[in-house]
Amino acid sequence: MIAFPAAKINLGLSVVSKRADGFHNLETVFYPIPLYDILEITASSTLRFLSTGLTIPGLPEDNLVLRSYRMLKERYPRIGPLEILLHKKIPMGAGLGGGSSDAASFLQLVDRLFKLNISERDLEAYALTMGSDCPFFLKSLPCLASGRGEVLETIHLDLSAYSILLIHPGIHVETAKAFLRIRPETPLRPLKELIQRPVAEWRNTVYNAFEIPVFEDFPDLRLIKEKMYESGAIYASLTGSGSTIYGIFQKDEYPNIKLEKATQTYIRGK
Repeated sequence: MIAFPAAKINLGLSVVSKRADGFHNLETVFYPIPLYDILEITASSTLRFLSTGLTIPGLPEDNLVLRSYRMLKERYPRIGPLEILLHKKIPMGAGLGGGSSDAASFLQLVDRLFKLNISERDLEAYALTMGSDCPFFLKSLPCLASGRGEVLETIHLDLSAYSILLIHPGIHVETAKAFLRIRPETPLRPLKELIQRPVAEWRNTVYNAFEIPVFEDFPDLRLIKEKMYESGAIYASLTGSGSTIYGIFQKDEYPNIKLEKATQTYIRGK
């Protein structure tokens, strides 16, 4: 069985409050974009995990896909060994949700392969153990997210009339450190309302709270965002806690932004 886990961008991101469990309540819009990993699983006599494409840092056993396998195996002993092939195209640690998307797709594939008939509610609960944004990737539709990111409300939002440029400079942002430097506050206007306004208005109303601490630590990221606007972006932002910066442009408009040591990916709508 094969799946194509999608990446996402954050449209706006506010840290609303700190929770008693140590997490934070957020407000953001998750928007899936057509940049995909490839994940294939087949029944096997022994468990085998192989990754190709972009190099995945860390130990293989710490990969969210293998962690998902162990978690499901504990709950459903009849799950047998698998041969797992993961081809990475979504950059890691980029704010694009690639690891969470891989885990969500894996849960769905295993459910289908072994006919587990896991309820939607349980799948969401299992996904949440892998990451706060992981439940979103079970549906991968534009969603207003709150809570830790797991409280999802599907919204109508279509950016297919635009092109999206992703620039990933390979910078590693420590999310926990960035959280410590954000003062939680309730947005003056609900993001659900702002995001339905024309994209041209977002520049002055839709913001990512992580840009303040992250840009202070990594001025090059601020420069990339500025270059996006100089090159004609209608809207540009950091996604998640970074380090990817994306720009929304008119469809089939591809700016020439010259940067060293940065990966640029163009998305032609969806």
